[in-house]
Amino acid sequence: MEHQVLTPHVYWAQRHHELYLRVELSDVQNPAISITENVLHFKAQGHGAKGDNVYEFHLEFLDLVKPEPVYKLTQRQVNITVQKKESQWWERLTKQEKRPLFLAPDFDRWLDESDAEMELRAKEEEQLNKLRLESQGSPETLTSLKKGYLFMYNLVQFLGFSWIFVNMTVRFFILGKESFYDTFHTVADMMYFCQMLAAVESINAAIGVTKTPVVPSLFQLLGRNFILFIIFGTMEEMQNKAVVFFVFYIWSTVEIFRYPFYMLSCIDMDWKVLTWLRYTVWIPLYPMGCLAEAVSVIQSIPVFNETGRFSFTLPYPVKIKVRFSFFLQIYLILLFLGLYVNFRYLYKQRRRRFGQKKKKIH
Repeated sequence: MEHQVLTPHVYWAQRHHELYLRVELSDVQNPAISITENVLHFKAQGHGAKGDNVYEFHLEFLDLVKPEPVYKLTQRQVNITVQKKESQWWERLTKQEKRPLFLAPDFDRWLDESDAEMELRAKEEEQLNKLRLESQGSPETLTSLKKGYLFMYNLVQFLGFSWIFVNMTVRFFILGKESFYDTFHTVADMMYFCQMLAAVESINAAIGVTKTPVVPSLFQLLGRNFILFIIFGTMEEMQNKAVVFFVFYIWSTVEIFRYPFYMLSCIDMDWKVLTWLRYTVWIPLYPMGCLAEAVSVIQSIPVFNETGRFSFTLPYPVKIKVRFSFFLQIYLILLFLGLYVNFRYLYKQRRRRFGQKKKKIH
């Protein structure tokens, strides 16, 4: 006995770039679904409104579609997805204006045009964000790269300042006070390298690679480099003075504890002895370093006055000679202001790290 050919109930919805059709047939067998000449052809054995039968229908679409329909069988229905050739909103599904009796809107998936546009924009934005994340790398990868970069920077600085510290210490034990007067010629090149590289710390703070405040970092960088490049570097008369030894020795002593502490922080290690030293040695050394720098500036004032270096005369009609020593006197004030800024910042760090000891009330 031949099966009667019947039409199933079909429900449809759309988005800007595709069409969705839901065919109400259960237990479907041998579905034949194709698109030829912009017409969807469906034929399948299944259980529908008229019982177990062969059901079929044909739909000529309103506009052009791609001839590769995708379908998925479930126990209760057949879901068909058809791609539009152009991403646009259709006013209806079929070319004929009168809707076929077996066709109805799928209200489970139905959206009006404005809602569909919002959904489309949300999907596009999600894809863009995904591509952006892929191009930038995952947060874990970026964190690992940042830690590796900071570890290598701190390692290089630690090795540089350690070389300076060991070199000066050995020379002092061998030569005694005589080593004071040729310190600059012995370690200046390495000190130049380390202090130029220290500019990276201020850049890291400025762009957010590290959480260090920019102002204290910049005060220390500019202060040290002014002493190194201007006071010592430009005046040969200053390079043979004993104060150079004390300035360089105090700088390197501070850094041989600071940089390894940061290195271990990059790999999430906390060595308690090193941590205590990092947050304690600066208490005597920073004021001593500031005092040594102030002495070097004071000793350089008569040298700059005698040579006239960096001094200038204001143009006519003023014609006043401005000595560089005037700026050095201003710098002395800024030097102690910088000491206050750094001391205050480091004190807060130490208090945050170790906490305040609370007195017991009896």
